[in-house]
Amino acid sequence: MDLEIITIGTELLLGFTIDTNAAHLARALASVGARVVRRTTVADRAEDIEEAVRSALSRTGFVITTGGLGPTRDDVTKRVVAEIFRRPLRLDRAYLAELEERFAKLGRKPMPEANRSQAEIPEGAVVLPNRWGTAPGLWLEGEPGTAVLLPGVPREMQGLLEHELLPRLKEKLSPFQTGLTVIRSRTLRTTGIPEAALADRIGDLEPELAPVTLAYLPGIEGVDLRLTAWNLPPEEAESVLQRAADLLRPRLGIHFYGEEGEDLAGVVLSLLKGRSCKLAVAESCTGGLLGERITAIPGSSAVFLGGVVAYSDEAKIRDLDVPRQLLVAHGAVSEPVALAMARGAARRFGAGASLAITGIAGPGGGTPEKPVGTVWLAACLDGAERTAKLSLTGERDDIRRRSAQAALNLLRKMLLGQS
Repeated sequence: MDLEIITIGTELLLGFTIDTNAAHLARALASVGARVVRRTTVADRAEDIEEAVRSALSRTGFVITTGGLGPTRDDVTKRVVAEIFRRPLRLDRAYLAELEERFAKLGRKPMPEANRSQAEIPEGAVVLPNRWGTAPGLWLEGEPGTAVLLPGVPREMQGLLEHELLPRLKEKLSPFQTGLTVIRSRTLRTTGIPEAALADRIGDLEPELAPVTLAYLPGIEGVDLRLTAWNLPPEEAESVLQRAADLLRPRLGIHFYGEEGEDLAGVVLSLLKGRSCKLAVAESCTGGLLGERITAIPGSSAVFLGGVVAYSDEAKIRDLDVPRQLLVAHGAVSEPVALAMARGAARRFGAGASLAITGIAGPGGGTPEKPVGTVWLAACLDGAERTAKLSLTGERDDIRRRSAQAALNLLRKMLLGQS
């Protein structure tokens, strides 16, 4: 089944808000055999919304919109679509009572009058209950087709998509399951190797991946490889994706660390947990970013003991026992200081593993000998020690993020016994 997505919001066109809804929708819809053939973004103007919805329905007969269901004057999607379907808006007293009860539980009584409009439902529409917000989703079917209206708040949209829309779409498509085809993807995650080098390493395998296609998705922290099987029965799609992944993994070697949804910090924590080894970190230019990456992983407390952000030389001396003479002789951004920081973190927390990062993230502070982007890493693991120098480019945040990723990768390779 082909359909179109329309994301509604002036803030999307101005660039103040990034449209994550369309991407999330497209991936989820493909998994049930619904193919998105066009995506459109329009402003919160009734005439723009009307033109986009009418055009989409004329092409595919099925459109999903996000946004414009709130209680304010610029939220006009529901009214416009109701007019297209020639359905009057009726006050749904049951939903109004539910809204009033929600506000009462929050201590907001009476409910703001503006929210009353969210209980006005196009006649004949199916209400998709919104447990995550106040604007219900709506399913309208008839002349000139089918329109599904979802809220624009990503958390609300995703909740309705998973719990309301996808089950209904599966039911709608069930009579055609015999010939159902899907678009399925799988992502292999790599780090520590540039896109061009990765292409040199695996490029000759691409013809063997057919019918799976391969896309390179470079990012700040590495390159993801997106494998996609197009328009195949579900079981066949999974089979060819597995075969493609099995072909690529040996070539990726140590640079491969996981699949979609896996974070390098989580991989490192799992390896440490398997060795019953605790971790501590010492950070300078990353300012706590490494610790944040680690503590973002559920269950990290089983492995991670703590960290020190030692930004100044005095903090390095006081909190990590870095010898003053090392700082004088080599400077804060140096191999000896990075190693002293890692050793100091291990001692301070009694950890079997430690990481340290010291560098120049910019935009100022660089010298001809140590330009912006110079970063030293150090890792200690059960008595073994390793250091690495990075020469990075990019904005300050890019350098900080790449440094944290490289530090995690340094420890991962030590844990795996790789150089």
